[in-house]
Amino acid sequence: MTEKISLRKQKKLQARQKILLAAANLFENQGFANTSIAGIMQAAELGVGTFYNYFNSKEEVLLTLAKILREEVEENISAAGKVKQSSFELLELCCVCTAKVIDKNRFILPLFISASEHSDKPEQISQSLSPGFGEMFEEIILRGQERGEFRNDVPTNIISEMIHSIYQTTAFSKLEISFQENIRLKIKILLDGIRAKGENFL
Repeated sequence: MTEKISLRKQKKLQARQKILLAAANLFENQGFANTSIAGIMQAAELGVGTFYNYFNSKEEVLLTLAKILREEVEENISAAGKVKQSSFELLELCCVCTAKVIDKNRFILPLFISASEHSDKPEQISQSLSPGFGEMFEEIILRGQERGEFRNDVPTNIISEMIHSIYQTTAFSKLEISFQENIRLKIKILLDGIRAKGENFL
């Protein structure tokens, strides 16, 4: 009996993964608005009805994909934090890691906008998707302010929002420079701006 339950769970996990991979591929190639649940399930080679065993909507699939990407960045940051880096170094690393993950999954940033425009649940997207990355930035910024590494005359959520907006604008940049390099240069300017006076971490 235990073996049967285990096999059942394994098949469910495999089906869920197939749906996520199919959705990510379609979102990447044809955009969120142009992707249907039927299209996702056809690409996953599963029946449409099976979709609702795992997700309630394609918006929920998007949220799940974003959460997976965020966890990937969090793992890198957690490992770096164990070597006692300064908050400045940790925030820079967080921004760079986020840029790398997004560069490999470029569909995710345009979806922040297109999902809000075409979804009947824009609040769910804006509150549950974007803040997932912003919270990482805020935690590091707050720690840096408490240590006197970052200026504290600007609220953490404002700084986090500025960082987050850099990824959105760079996703649509027409400059002849790579996505990651574009992010790196913009983040460098922003980080220099929030550095506490008299502090030098570079």
